Amino acid sequence: MPGTPGVDPVEIPTRTLVYALVRPDGSVDAGELYTVAGVLGMTDQQVRLCVKRLVAEGRFTHHGRGRKAVLSASEDTLRIIEPNVEFVRYAFRQDRGLEPWDGTWRLVAFAIPESARSARDALRDAILRLGGAALHGGLYVSANEWTDLVSAEAHRLGVSDAVTLLTSRDLRIGPLDRPTELAAHLWPLTELAERYERLIETTRPRLARLESSADIDDVELLTIGVELTVEFSRAMEPDPLLPPELLPTPWPGHQARTLLSQAWNAVTARDHTHTTRRLYRLYEPNPHLL
Repeated sequence: MPGTPGVDPVEIPTRTLVYALVRPDGSVDAGELYTVAGVLGMTDQQVRLCVKRLVAEGRFTHHGRGRKAVLSASEDTLRIIEPNVEFVRYAFRQDRGLEPWDGTWRLVAFAIPESARSARDALRDAILRLGGAALHGGLYVSANEWTDLVSAEAHRLGVSDAVTLLTSRDLRIGPLDRPTELAAHLWPLTELAERYERLIETTRPRLARLESSADIDDVELLTIGVELTVEFSRAMEPDPLLPPELLPTPWPGHQARTLLSQAWNAVTARDHTHTTRRLYRLYEPNPHLL
């Protein structure tokens, strides 16, 4: 697989590449997918098998044949992908000090019967995806405002009547009552920090090459773009985006996003064909946040 000279490559799953190439209308051009996959050293067979699995799982539908086909993301797939836009923007706003914590804990409780188990599991998964942490069975907490997001998911699943939303400025778990202690107890901050450290380690050498080398061809540029996108997703997806007031200082998430912003700018400045811009489409609407 092509890569950056002297730098260990990032493992890029084919499935991740498919998601990275989803257009704003939810489609994936198969010709573009096969072309980019080939540049990254993936075989056509890998792509075909991946697409087949995604279709079988209901993640995408498939129209047409071969490289002229078009994949269309399902509603469930889009519902998972699209919130990332706002979450990423929110993270950069936090880094700039624009989202201070108001000291309020947001809680959601639900009691959904076994007869609606699938809805119960889906709501729990959505709450965790939104950064919630379990306090007890059916009771979750977040430091961020999530009322509208949780309410919308409960409505979609038809379980609004079984969901209670409340706020508190006084949370205690056993002897723990300091907000920073509670955050460290409820969320895996050490693991999250390690993910951001890996993102920093991935970004630094690639940024250095982008800033100092003139012999970067389109293949290497695309590879760098995909590697950075994949590692960024691995760090961001499990991050509950806790307010800075609840995190250890210094927090590597801020440093990682700052470095990555510089790398994104360096990649797009060299990208005369705009191929890599598709990978960053989630972050382009507000480039000033980067």
